[in-house]
Amino acid sequence: MTNSVIKIATRSSELALWQANAVGRALGQEYELVHVISSGDKDLSSPLTEIGGAGVFVKEVQLALLDGRADVAVHSAKDLPGETTEGLLIAGYLPRGDARDVLVGTTLTTAKRGATIATGSARRRALLLAKRPDLKIVQLRGNIRTRLAHLGEVDGVVIAKAALDRLEIVPELYEVFDPSDFCPQIGQGAIAIETTTQDVELAGRIYDRGDPETFSCVTAERALLKRLGAGCSLPVGAYSYLDAGSVVLFGMVSSHDGTQIVSATFRSADPEKLGFELGSFILDNGGNGLLSTQSDKRDFDW
Repeated sequence: MTNSVIKIATRSSELALWQANAVGRALGQEYELVHVISSGDKDLSSPLTEIGGAGVFVKEVQLALLDGRADVAVHSAKDLPGETTEGLLIAGYLPRGDARDVLVGTTLTTAKRGATIATGSARRRALLLAKRPDLKIVQLRGNIRTRLAHLGEVDGVVIAKAALDRLEIVPELYEVFDPSDFCPQIGQGAIAIETTTQDVELAGRIYDRGDPETFSCVTAERALLKRLGAGCSLPVGAYSYLDAGSVVLFGMVSSHDGTQIVSATFRSADPEKLGFELGSFILDNGGNGLLSTQSDKRDFDW
């Protein structure tokens, strides 16, 4: 890259723009934003499984990078599919935000029997039902403030803690879930920065300015996702952290109704190997059977 102004491709939501501007500032040179409308933003009513699942929030942003409209693409790491797009690479991550999920409007302890909880995530739906099978889980998508505006029509909405923090939203009533008890989405809280594989100079600069701990942890989580062959529309989750030079990785796969969960925790100094080995263990110990139900829409009609 030789341009003095870096062009950053991003979705146009309030949160996406916050993330893109954070990346622009971190790169330390003049930048401009290239606004893109993703497939997931065009259709806010259909379940993610019906409009393409993994990648619906990133494909058009990546296209702006591939066709030369942008030098860099910025994503919520949780929206990226396990397979890296040909011609692109994740050059780095900003320091990870809070990876936990938050139930806004009520708590699992105080929610009335049969309370209505809204989410667009199959993982969140499964984990909520695992704890409270009596809950009524309804489909809800849209940007953060749009989802929160439905409180009153529903008893609670599940939101990523990092999103609330970045937009400086502090709800009146909420419950933050422990990641060991309510497993986050793979990559949740992390901001991924993509470049083309040809732009070696820019990729190297981004890597140098990125956060190495986040890079190691999300690399392990994404290796798990790739091994499972699963996307963000399925009940799959992971959470990782560094400990004494190794990555500790917890991963899980759930049935759509939350009645069956396969999970395990591995650790290794090699993030790629760690994710692969944990994924293989989960598949061999019941995960294959759970993932095979993804084609049965009766399991996740909302």
